Amino acid sequence: MKKIALLGALALSLLSPLALAEDAKALRIGIEAAYPPFAFKTPEGAITGFDYDIGMALCAEMKVECKWTEQEFDGLIPALKVRKFDAILSSMSITDDRKKAVDFTGKYYHTPAKLAMKAGTVINDPLADLKGKRVGVQRASIYDRYATEVFAPAGVEVVRYGSQNEIFLDMTSGRLDATLADVVNIDDGFLKTDAGKGFALVGPDYTEPKYFGNGAGIAVRKGDKALADKISAAILAIRANGKYQEVQDKYFKFNVYGE
Repeated sequence: MKKIALLGALALSLLSPLALAEDAKALRIGIEAAYPPFAFKTPEGAITGFDYDIGMALCAEMKVECKWTEQEFDGLIPALKVRKFDAILSSMSITDDRKKAVDFTGKYYHTPAKLAMKAGTVINDPLADLKGKRVGVQRASIYDRYATEVFAPAGVEVVRYGSQNEIFLDMTSGRLDATLADVVNIDDGFLKTDAGKGFALVGPDYTEPKYFGNGAGIAVRKGDKALADKISAAILAIRANGKYQEVQDKYFKFNVYGE
């Protein structure tokens, strides 16, 4: 029996280099598939969306296999740290706070925050025009932080919710005057739906890096510069060869990459 065990151990040791080689040909990516149109599930249960398609394009460019792991958003960074996967591709904004925990590639898209209100509303000076109005934000989000630090001192009533969908419901019921959120989320999750009829995007874009980061990037473990650089180069490559444009046009009618 000991001899058999030793032979088994020897076989495993011989296979280890092959296993390592196979792992080197794959990029394990964490994603939250609950953020349309960036990442969501088809009726058949498959992951799809802009983030997913960009990930597949990047893997093809780097000549590796994409291996996707679903994870709730607030668990993505902890799971990355314990090596459950190698990278996070899940619309994660590049902020100074997150840079304390992970490293980022260059951005792969950058969309502004925006206000949504009743169609026809004119907002020239948000701090003056929103005074006394109720603005809904998702609790603990970058939009919450901005509204708390900038809108509230100007006399705007900031109302916090657990999810953006709850905010949209209160918009239609008249319990809110406005919401501050990601422009694409507002457009796809509200304005393009029956519930969003009669509402529109208003006012300026909100892009201040202090609050809204520098676009969405792909997070890797702290210190993994080689992987971050490799993915960053792949982002530039698919931007140059037209693949990025092809994916973008599937989901958006505007430049989602930003300036």
